[in-house]
Formats: sequence, structure tokens, C-alpha cells
Amino acid sequence: MTAAPAAIPVEKPSPYRAILWGGLIAGSLDITGACVSVAIQTGRSPQFVLQSVASGLLGADSYNRGLSSAALGLAIHFLIAYTWCTVYFIASRKLKFLINRAVICGLGYGVVVWLFMNGVVLPLTFHRSFFHPLRSVIIGMSILMVCIGLPIALVVRRYSDSTK
Repeated sequence: MTAAPAAIPVEKPSPYRAILWGGLIAGSLDITGACVSVAIQTGRSPQFVLQSVASGLLGADSYNRGLSSAALGLAIHFLIAYTWCTVYFIASRKLKFLINRAVICGLGYGVVVWLFMNGVVLPLTFHRSFFHPLRSVIIGMSILMVCIGLPIALVVRRYSDSTK
């Protein structure tokens, strides 16, 4: 009896896979981190977190719409995660250090995402500052560094052609 070598499939670089998996993983980790953080700090439910996302479009009425606004919030959340992944992927085509130094760049990208979301998007939506209290800043930035920036960078590196 002879043993035949097992064929291990080697996946070719794919921008679609990088964006699909990067957005899915980062979006899932980020919403989980947000829900856990909010539950610990305020005792509020994941439905409330998702309705908060939807409130950017629906306003305060989002909290009265039950699961439908929570589902909308989840869809918006993943759209944002996929957008951030796409931006990193496109940038990594020209800036090879984003792939070669994925861990450091991913953590830094999480800071960039946090600064943009908390310095531009959320203030435009909710008309208030999101740079305090310090505890919230540290928790929020840490979540985006570990749950958005790092997984996006690692997945983009995984599906990038290192020979180019």
C-alpha cells in the first residue's frame, strides 16, 4: 500500500476574496466588540446598538421600529466594514508596505478608521463630539484597531500576490 500525497489547494490572489472575507470578518468582530462593550458599560442590548447605527438614517424613530431598524443598522454596519476593507485593499495595491507590514499597518489603520468615524461621520450625523470621555475613546479606538484594522490588513495580505 502506498500513500498518495495529499493535494493542498493553493488559492490564487483574489481582490474579491480579500474584500469579501476582510469585510465579513472585520464587520463581525467589530459589531461583536461594540455590542459587548455597550452591554458592559450601559447594560443595553445588541438591538439597541444596531438601532443606533440605523438612527444615522432614521433619526430617533429608529428606536421605535424594533427589529426592522436593527436589521437596517446591521446592513449599514456591514456596508461600512466592506467600504473600509475596499479602501485598504485599493491602497495596498500601490503602498506595498500595507501588505509587508500588515500587523503594524492594520493597527494604525484602525486608528485612522476611528479618527474618521468619530471626527467626521458621527459628528455630522449626531451633531456632537465623540472625543470624550477618555475611557470611551480608548475602548472605541482599541476595538477598531483590533476588530477592523488588524483583520482587514491580515486578510488583504493573505489574498495578495506577494510576487508582484
